[in-house]
Amino acid sequence: MDLSVFILVMPALVAGVMIAATHAPLGLEVLKRGIVFMDLAVAQIAGLVMVSVVTWMPHPSPWLIQGLALTGALMAAGVFRWVESVVPKRQEAIIGTSYVFAASAAVLVLLNHPHGGEAMQNMVSGQLLFVTWVDVMKHAPVYAGIGVAWVTRPDWRSGIGFYSLFALAITSSVQLVGVYVVFASLIVPALVAIGRPNALIRAWSFGFGMMVLGSGSAVLLDMPAGPMVVMAGCGLASLHWAWRSRWP
Repeated sequence: MDLSVFILVMPALVAGVMIAATHAPLGLEVLKRGIVFMDLAVAQIAGLVMVSVVTWMPHPSPWLIQGLALTGALMAAGVFRWVESVVPKRQEAIIGTSYVFAASAAVLVLLNHPHGGEAMQNMVSGQLLFVTWVDVMKHAPVYAGIGVAWVTRPDWRSGIGFYSLFALAITSSVQLVGVYVVFASLIVPALVAIGRPNALIRAWSFGFGMMVLGSGSAVLLDMPAGPMVVMAGCGLASLHWAWRSRWP
């Protein structure tokens, strides 16, 4: 990779690092709560809102798309929080059903869209390598705010505070990297790290490595970055577990 290509993909790498840094603590909390499907569902609902706005509104502004997607994600998070308090044993099933509903609705919304296939691919796989510095600067305050809140307000790590921070992170992340990378960057590092000493540091390190390896492989092989990041994460996790099974 020569210097010009490295400079070109720098915004993507910075975006990946921001996402990995923010998703690590959220992913660990998701696994502790046993609500793995929630990240998929909230990401898919935010994606559904975005493709609906683009399909049904002429030339919507990026801020309108962001605002409506965030509203949808916050509403979904609020509903899931209510479900947790009312019928906790059925929460995961309800969240999973919500994901399937939102994914199916997105297919129907894009059915007659002239670029429906491309829009669907962008929603699920993202366009990480095409992230610009403008995109980074637009979403950086969101990730920074979540990080500050997580450190300074421990009470927000549970209840409606957690769900709100989660919705904020997912809304930005799904616009940058798509639904699949959102899920993988939340769950895979947390799976590797949970129950181990310094779990958060382990999750951060794994998330950073997954983003860099996936993005770099995508550039070298001329492949879509989103699927390559997911493959990198799963590959690294498999190697990690194989190593642990042999040398605990």
